[in-house]
Formats: sequence, C-alpha cells, structure tokens
Amino acid sequence: MARVRSVLQNVCSALLLLAVGTSALKFDIQAGSGHDSLSRRCIRNFVAKDMLVVVTAIVDGYKGDGMQLNMHIMDAAGNEYGKPKDIAGEQRTVFTSHADAAFDVCFENILTGNKYVQNPNRHVELDIDIGADAKDWAAVQASEKLKPVETELRRIEEMVGEIVSEMDYLRTREQKLRDTNESTNNRVKWFGFLTTFLLVGLWAWQIMYLRAYFRSKHLI
Repeated sequence: MARVRSVLQNVCSALLLLAVGTSALKFDIQAGSGHDSLSRRCIRNFVAKDMLVVVTAIVDGYKGDGMQLNMHIMDAAGNEYGKPKDIAGEQRTVFTSHADAAFDVCFENILTGNKYVQNPNRHVELDIDIGADAKDWAAVQASEKLKPVETELRRIEEMVGEIVSEMDYLRTREQKLRDTNESTNNRVKWFGFLTTFLLVGLWAWQIMYLRAYFRSKHLI
C-alpha cells in the first residue's frame, strides 16, 4: 500500500507540474430583473471538509452605473459562506468549508432603474483557490525563511497530499456505494421470493376455494 501511495504521489506531482498555468474563469452576465436565467450565473465546485477556500471575483463597472451585481456562496448542505451585494472591482471571500459537499458561487446582475444602461452587461473574472492554492505562500516563505524552490516544493507537496486524501475519500465512498448496492440487491431478491411465494399461495387458495364451491353446488 505504501508503494502504491508513493507511485501515486509521483504521478500526481508530474501532473501538477504540467498544469501550472491554470487561468481564471471569465464570463459576461447580462443584467435583468433577477428572476430570469440570463441575469443569473452559478459556478459549482467540490470541496472537502475543513478546507480553506478563497473566492476572488474581479468585476468591471462601478457602483451606481444602473446595475447591481450580487454574489452568493453556499454549499449543498445549506451552509452559507458569503452574500456580498453590489460588488464592483475586486471582491475576495475567504472561508473554511463545513462539510464534504459541492458549493456554488452564484452571481445575479439586476437592473436598478436609476439610469439608462447602454450595454447592460458585467464582465466577471472568477478565481477559486482551494487548499494549498488558497494559502499565502509569500507569507509562509517570509515567516519560515524558505527559498523560492523550497516554497514551491512545499506547495506541490501539500497539493499532492490533498489529491491522495481525495482519492482515499472517493475510494471510501465507492465502497459504501458498493455495500449499498449489494444490500439493495439482496432486499430486491428476497422481496421477489416473497412475492412469488405469496402468488403461489394465492393461486393454491383460489384452486381450493373454487373446488370447494363447485362441490357444494354439486357441479363436480
């Protein structure tokens, strides 16, 4: 098991080194009444419990330009992590997850009606950092007096550890789902046997009842 974990860490390290240049998600959101689908956009991601998450949104425009862009962050378990309203410029939200669940970062662009808007759109640049990516490595480097290479290796080591932990979590979930599937199959099997026995018993009872009825009428 230790050898497999070591090989897995090496593979993940190589993949992480190849995927250094990830960019933020960029999109435009149209202003509307707030009740239509065009004026609302949600981005979903998954996070493990007790993980540090940094959500950074860079929005063009300014407050009072006839549009109000609101952001709402919550997970599938019902935990709410932030609900800033009328954002413009850079908006950063930092939180620690409360559960193993998917969380949504939703944006809602509403026309305020204060002034005429020629181009009712807001451009959003969204960046979501989780775990090791969310740490301030410059501060870690300064506090622990690390070299740049040592800091980068430290960051990659934590990212690989997170990936291994997530794969262990997925394996555990797969085992639970397999056990649930086997339990369901056994219940369906016994339910099928019980239904068959009941139908056979009902058929035998009908035969006996009809035979007794015909004999009482002297038909047989």
